[in-house]
Amino acid sequence: MNQMSRRQFLKVSGATIAGSSLAVLGFAPGTALAEVRQYKLARTTETRNTCPYCSVGCGLLMYGLGDNAKNVAASIIHIEGDPDHPVNRGTLCPKGASLVDFIHSPSRLLEPEYRAPGATEWTKISWDKALDRIATLMKQDRDANFIEKNADGQTVNRWLTTGMLAASAASNEAGYLTHKVVRPMGMLVFDNQARV
Repeated sequence: MNQMSRRQFLKVSGATIAGSSLAVLGFAPGTALAEVRQYKLARTTETRNTCPYCSVGCGLLMYGLGDNAKNVAASIIHIEGDPDHPVNRGTLCPKGASLVDFIHSPSRLLEPEYRAPGATEWTKISWDKALDRIATLMKQDRDANFIEKNADGQTVNRWLTTGMLAASAASNEAGYLTHKVVRPMGMLVFDNQARV
């Protein structure tokens, strides 16, 4: 038969008393769950995008939850740098890393607003109404100020009273399409945000 030394007896007795005292005080451990935590991006939809802040044009991976889930409003829950993007290769500056706060800001405008001449308040309007108003004003200005021929009678087809400032974070393809929309209208004042 094994003999228990005095030291072993005190260790076992002390542990037993401590354990029973904790159980009496309500610190009894519950049943441990043998469950693996679900990965937070498991049910999300990944979308590639471009950071809106500066002219560097870093690539982003945005993860939205709710597109395929039942009874959940779609919401961006995580943003990180795109490791496959040639500009930033997965890195983001502090402003780019905080884009989730920018997206969920309560002061962020989600709809166009219009302030009539002489009014002091802004009113929300639909995107269709805003785009129609922009197109109407551009057409009126172009019709009033279009220069078909110069003083020597040469065809120039210029529209100098309206300009276009393009987004610098757009891709080359988007810049090409913007150029193809603006130049045929005769617009000569055309620049990119990267130079501002």
